[in-house]
Amino acid sequence: MNLDLWLIVIIGIASFRLTRLIVFDKITEFIRAPFFEEQIEEDPDGNKEIYLVPKGKGIKSWIGELLSCFWCTGVWSSLLLTAIYFLVPVFGVPVIFVLAVAAIGSVIEVFISKALGS
Repeated sequence: MNLDLWLIVIIGIASFRLTRLIVFDKITEFIRAPFFEEQIEEDPDGNKEIYLVPKGKGIKSWIGELLSCFWCTGVWSSLLLTAIYFLVPVFGVPVIFVLAVAAIGSVIEVFISKALGS
């Protein structure tokens, strides 16, 4: 097994992007929806805050807890990407490459947005 620093960095960046995609992005909301219920709380000023609370018990609750934890999902994303890299490299390498490039693009977008005051 040949692990060099660049491989670890690329898989790490790809894992970051996959984790954010699963935990936060609107496009994957349909994956998270079966595992959460919304609770709305109103403060004394009338402002409403929506909280996502894991649904049910057992495996459904466990998945909800996992999906609400960026760090927990990150471990599983890292495990998945590392496994597909070594077990199915013909599929894993392109997936990891695309996720890493997307992550770099996302970071650049954040810096540009901050610089422009958006």
